[in-house]
Amino acid sequence: MAGLRLGPLLRYTDGSSATVWVEASRPCAAEVRCADGAGGTARTFQVAGHHYALIPVTGLTPGTSPSYDVLLDGTRVWPLPGSSFPPSVIRTRPAGDGVDVVFGSCRWAAPPADGQDPVGPDALDSLAARIAAGGERPDLLLLLGDQVYADETSAATRHWLAARRDLADPPGAEVADYEEYTRLYHESWLDPEVRWLLSTVPSCMIFDDHDVIDDWNTSAAWLADLRATPWWQERLLSGLMSYWVHQHLGNLSPAELAADPLYAAVRSAPDGTDALRAFAARADADPASVRWSYRRDFGRVRLLMVDTRAARVLDERSRAMLDPGEAAWLREQALDRRESYDHLLVGSSLPWLLPHLVHDVESWDAALCRGERGARWARFGERLRRAADLEHWAAFPASFAELAGLFARTGSGPEAPASICVLSGDVHHAYVAEPAWPAEAAPDSRVLQLTCSPVHNSVPPTVRAGFRFGWSALARLFGRRLARHGRCARPPVTWRKRGGPWFGNQLMTLTLEGRSARLRLERAQRDGTLRTVAESVLTTS
Repeated sequence: MAGLRLGPLLRYTDGSSATVWVEASRPCAAEVRCADGAGGTARTFQVAGHHYALIPVTGLTPGTSPSYDVLLDGTRVWPLPGSSFPPSVIRTRPAGDGVDVVFGSCRWAAPPADGQDPVGPDALDSLAARIAAGGERPDLLLLLGDQVYADETSAATRHWLAARRDLADPPGAEVADYEEYTRLYHESWLDPEVRWLLSTVPSCMIFDDHDVIDDWNTSAAWLADLRATPWWQERLLSGLMSYWVHQHLGNLSPAELAADPLYAAVRSAPDGTDALRAFAARADADPASVRWSYRRDFGRVRLLMVDTRAARVLDERSRAMLDPGEAAWLREQALDRRESYDHLLVGSSLPWLLPHLVHDVESWDAALCRGERGARWARFGERLRRAADLEHWAAFPASFAELAGLFARTGSGPEAPASICVLSGDVHHAYVAEPAWPAEAAPDSRVLQLTCSPVHNSVPPTVRAGFRFGWSALARLFGRRLARHGRCARPPVTWRKRGGPWFGNQLMTLTLEGRSARLRLERAQRDGTLRTVAESVLTTS
């Protein structure tokens, strides 16, 4: 009899359809059966000995929240027997309703062995507990990267790895192949609270560096060094393959899935491993051949989730956060029928606006690495870039400026949205920053950088102090001196911190209704609750 190994995850939803992702213990027919008669079925597909299904659910009624069961070969496997959680539901938004979006990033999922969590309470556990107790339920959960940590494994996972291979051989206690990646997803998504949360709140996801390796695609020299190791190729291909299976498929609508030739090939093959591996190899050889970014529209809210890792151009003379095709896609999606949305959300795992000193150090370092001060400084710049993780938008100055220009264009004129919000994580703290353009170029929309991380991780006290100092006037003066040394052009916008920095395991919630936008930051507490740390009205109708 087939068993439920992982899931269900409620992924795509709209007014009448949804998708539900599961992993089964063997090949089977997977079914979702809703209490109101809606439902759907799908056969599992196989990758590397694992069996998955993305079940399309149709016949849903807008504005309803039917509970659902999951059946494998006709046997009910969800809800779990004896579960203390309420039934999982598929809530569909009626047309014209507002949207509540919860977002964050960086969830190190290792459970504490002794009940004392070394990095503090998990904010997703706290969110699940509140919803299960009857609290407010968001319409969408955005996970902005580092859903798994391939390079920072837990003690339990290291013990499991040691039973498979000799950890004295590279990559040591980091994951090495697809099977080891599946271990990370099981460790992360079998957490009881998180498992239930992901079964009942729709989610959108995008990778960041730790989903593959810290500082993934920092520079051309970094990539050359990794490619020279004997373990990197298998690690990268396995990371992309497991991301496609566990995260990417659920980001897509049923129509996009139906038009996806890789999805068709994997589903039609007795084992889709070879097809998926060939796809990952093409993505490695030519990142421009694959698009991990995607668009979702929720009534009058548009979400553009942007790949800021795999789509980079790393040549020092033409460095770009997004390759030309990806940059064109982002521009087209932002400008498409602007009159049809009131709020534009741009999901970028890496913040666009940073503390001023961090921005200046990154742009200065980028200038050094491209040779503005000679070969010796260039070598120093590369060492500094890797040591200090200098690889955000500021480290790609042309891309930073292009994004500023796109926001100015998108946010100007009678069709301008009320708000343009860049949603980010990565930096293990939270803050709100607002850019300003010269008067002749200023957009009509309010543009904001909303950064929130970690969901479950930590930041050393010295780093906390550094981020606080990075916003100070003294730090800004020091940063300007570095920028002059690097002969850096002034950025096209200035910006101010409007809130933060806040530290701890936390989540942000955006409430978007009409042309109004409200923001709330909540921090996980030791008693399993979420405490509101800050609230702000961003725009009003």
